[in-house]
Amino acid sequence: MLWFILGIVLFALGICLSVALHEAGHMWAAKAFGMKVRRYFIGFGPTIFSFRRGETEYGVKWIPLGGFCDIAGMTALDEVTPEESKRAMWRFKTWKRTVVMSAGSAMHFILGFIILYLMAITMGLPNPEAQAAPTQPVINATSCARTATTMEQLNDTSCPADAPTPAKTAGIQAGDRIVSVAGKPTPNWTDVLAAVQVAGGPTPFVVERGGQRLNLTVDVPRVQRLVADGENKTTVKDVGMIGASPVPKTLVATYGPVDAVGATVSFTGTMFSETAKRLIEFPSRIPAVVESIFGGERDPNTPVSVVGASRIGGEAAERGLWEIFVLLLASLNFFIGVFNLLPLLPLDGGHIAVVWYERVRDWFRKLRGKAAGGPVDYTKLSAVTMVLVFIGGAVTLLTVTADIVNPVKLFQ
Repeated sequence: MLWFILGIVLFALGICLSVALHEAGHMWAAKAFGMKVRRYFIGFGPTIFSFRRGETEYGVKWIPLGGFCDIAGMTALDEVTPEESKRAMWRFKTWKRTVVMSAGSAMHFILGFIILYLMAITMGLPNPEAQAAPTQPVINATSCARTATTMEQLNDTSCPADAPTPAKTAGIQAGDRIVSVAGKPTPNWTDVLAAVQVAGGPTPFVVERGGQRLNLTVDVPRVQRLVADGENKTTVKDVGMIGASPVPKTLVATYGPVDAVGATVSFTGTMFSETAKRLIEFPSRIPAVVESIFGGERDPNTPVSVVGASRIGGEAAERGLWEIFVLLLASLNFFIGVFNLLPLLPLDGGHIAVVWYERVRDWFRKLRGKAAGGPVDYTKLSAVTMVLVFIGGAVTLLTVTADIVNPVKLFQ
């Protein structure tokens, strides 16, 4: 329980750091272009403390659920003093305003990349290609090891670890690659299992060892074992077995400081692809969230809130699965970064869309010999903004509620 609570706290702190860096990204970019940043605060509600450095007030508030960076004149409707007027954000060039508004998401991407890079040189990164690839027919052990890699091993309680298995008796050794069984080629371990299960008695095996092929004969016994048969079903069958297990796939690989850069770039691309997929599927998964609140089974692929993500982080820490903890934190940063760039107000992406609408509109006006149209009147967009804020609030409330009453769990 202690590690569970510690994991939740650490994950929440990680999210707070992400938010702080998001707002810092806006602030640093705005200051670099000469815009005036009035305030930079972490959290909402009453102020815990604040201090002023130069023209900017920095501080922390009691509710650590966000933060803000107050840049003078973010829109033409914002009130500015005469001294701030020349440095109002809306007066700057389109590309500079775009950089400032996208800098928050950029910080999430940078943070996510750094997390993955550190993971690559310490814990290692998952290898999606290895996960998808079939297990190779290379022998790892020819004893009754307690590590269950097949349904037969999982249900075998009578075989001592040092017992002479049929494979070992026939001369099969660790490191051998099984080329064929009973004349049937076995390019992967699934083929080996299929061929062995239908075999019985003396069976010819061809194995590759040290660059040479050897012909061996394995006396395959027939035994009754619980075998997977279709979706979520098992059946007791009379099958052949030889008492051998394959070399497990390398699902995670660590890298040196230089090689880790390329590996991290590649895995970051995978993360972006998965993030885009989750965003596309997001609306269709909301009904499942609602159903889970009223007692339905919680689909682990349904959206989770910050509460749910922190809980999963706590469960990962409790079980010592720090790789999952760190990977989840990186994934959350990529998701927030991409989500924030959606062209919807009041997200940063919505403000960027308005800025570029002004730019394209003025370009067409110039072609027709007309003057620039001036800043967009945000009051005309307030109704749409309020609808999107309401929808966003409703989704947040639903996911938080589901994460409290029926949370997603790593282990059911």
